[in-house]
Amino acid sequence: MDPHLLRTFVAVIEHGSFSAAAQGLGYTQSAVSQHIAALEADLGTRLVERRPVGPTAAGERLVEHARPLLLRLDAARADIARLRQVRPARLAVACAPITLTPALTMALARVREATPGLTLAVEVHGRDEAVRAVLTGAADVALVDGVAAPSDPLPLPDAGPMSTLAVAEAPLAILLPADHPLARRPSLRLGDLADAHWVDAPDTAVPLGQLRSAVRSDGFTPHMTYDGTDVRGLGALVASGHGLAALPLPAATGLTGTAAVRIRAPRLVHRTEVVHPRTPTAAVRALVSELNG
Repeated sequence: MDPHLLRTFVAVIEHGSFSAAAQGLGYTQSAVSQHIAALEADLGTRLVERRPVGPTAAGERLVEHARPLLLRLDAARADIARLRQVRPARLAVACAPITLTPALTMALARVREATPGLTLAVEVHGRDEAVRAVLTGAADVALVDGVAAPSDPLPLPDAGPMSTLAVAEAPLAILLPADHPLARRPSLRLGDLADAHWVDAPDTAVPLGQLRSAVRSDGFTPHMTYDGTDVRGLGALVASGHGLAALPLPAATGLTGTAAVRIRAPRLVHRTEVVHPRTPTAAVRALVSELNG
């Protein structure tokens, strides 16, 4: 399969329109139509319904393959570029919302002080997007977080030729409204809350799918969805009774109108990891050393 055709196919599916995909890719609409027809001919099946525009069953399956394939191609290009490029002193950090902590900002300040002329950039992304930023060369290092059993690796998207290092761990807590009947409990069992209302905030709180896996339950049904990355915004939704959320205890503590209660079972920890290329820059090595010190 030609990756150019795959990229056009994914753009059509994501935009839900041939014309919008053409505009986004800088092609003519005729060229986009030709790309889709060529890909369908190559695979011997219809991939895109035309009216309305959307994936067929085969197209849905191909999207599942195409996105990681295209990401790995972009990652390969960026990885080779790193070997031949001499970059100015820069440190571009992509971090998941909860990882933007005082510890990180202080580490960045020390690295900047020790590296004259360093250009520093920090962007907050969802977890998967932060990893993609490093893979594609948009960032030099990412800080991502997640939940795992104490001895298990952190579940991360396919990171390709990357290195990871755990730099922080914290207990996991349930964020509840301050007047919730369970708010004064010293600890809670996660499985007992499977049927509660939950806020689905995959880029800020623990994704609900991870909670289902942790207790092997079909529960944890989202009562509402929050697509933001502001922890205080999530706290406001919980305080207003829209649902519960799972967060690391330090991030969950002190949010207005809420209470943070530790999870005692199952045994889970919230972990922060650094993700960077196998050949990191001097600035990345300095940051990792500061965070791991």
